[in-house]
Amino acid sequence: MARYALNLPGELKSDAERLAAQQGISLNQFILWSVAEKVGALKRGVDDPQFPGIVYRYGASGVPTPVLRGTGLRVQTFVIDARQGGMTPAQLAAEYDLPEARIVEALAFYDAHQSEIDARIAAESALAGPHA
Repeated sequence: MARYALNLPGELKSDAERLAAQQGISLNQFILWSVAEKVGALKRGVDDPQFPGIVYRYGASGVPTPVLRGTGLRVQTFVIDARQGGMTPAQLAAEYDLPEARIVEALAFYDAHQSEIDARIAAESALAGPHA
């Protein structure tokens, strides 16, 4: 991994530190995720413009995964909690300390991209084995 010295304006750094702490991650990880999201979006152009709060993140496997912008939270996490856990958007918002509108957008994204996300959930379930 390459090192890069980064100078941030004080207020931007404070905001980034606060948001990273809310996500339970380091400032370094937050900045890495933020840059990865932006570079991925610009390189691939796969983000759905109808859902500005959802971005595709590319992991080590190179497979794009839809996540809530600015977080490491995958859309499928909310789908699983809503479908299998029976949680409402309000309950999910409280559980993840997010505005309910962000949860509603993630679930609407699922409705628009259901086959893609269902396939991802099924693949991960198969990898986890029968006891997961």
